[in-house]
Amino acid sequence: MLSIVSTPIGNLGDITLRAVNALRTCDAIVCEDTRVTGHLLHLLNLPKKELISFHGYTNPEKADAIIERLKSNQHLCIVSDAGTPAISDPGYVLVSKVRAAELPVEVLPGPSAFLAALSVSGLPINQFTYLGFLPLKKGRQTLLKSFINEERTIVFYESPHRIQRTLLELATVLADQPNRPIVIARELTKMHEEVTCTTIGALKAMVEAMTVKGEFVVVIGGKA
Repeated sequence: MLSIVSTPIGNLGDITLRAVNALRTCDAIVCEDTRVTGHLLHLLNLPKKELISFHGYTNPEKADAIIERLKSNQHLCIVSDAGTPAISDPGYVLVSKVRAAELPVEVLPGPSAFLAALSVSGLPINQFTYLGFLPLKKGRQTLLKSFINEERTIVFYESPHRIQRTLLELATVLADQPNRPIVIARELTKMHEEVTCTTIGALKAMVEAMTVKGEFVVVIGGKA
């Protein structure tokens, strides 16, 4: 059995009872960064486990070794560094291979930064488009220009190193829609959580004064 286990995105209190039990009883844990997951187990007072690293640079053959363990009836958990696995991380590669091998998979839902940002944004989320991280170069401008006529709410992640650049690009691309709402969520569920609700027209002034530490989620209201 492979258990997809969601872990806190900042506040340790967001771990679920099911997640704690799965991490306690499984045979091993597949994770992005063994140091991050090892620290989480320590904070939760859980016993040490075998940690199997699986990240964006992992040799694909490693998934085959994990599948062999599942075939021998081992119970493995997969976690990301924070939040729900397989969303903007390589976990989906392993889950896909496990599905193809027709092995059992269960999901233990929990925290997800982009869903938390959507909930707190106050924008319509009966329909939305999720973009993960925006491309750095190829296709970036084409994607940003597609926002002009997008009627659904848009949500994506951004790093502290690129957030100011991205917001200034949005201010330029969407300059003809100055009243269009945008919400910038920083460090969700953590001590310094900050949710800023503003408009495209006010972005340039806001960027000059903003704090750029931490991880960001950007939510843009659809075209009116």
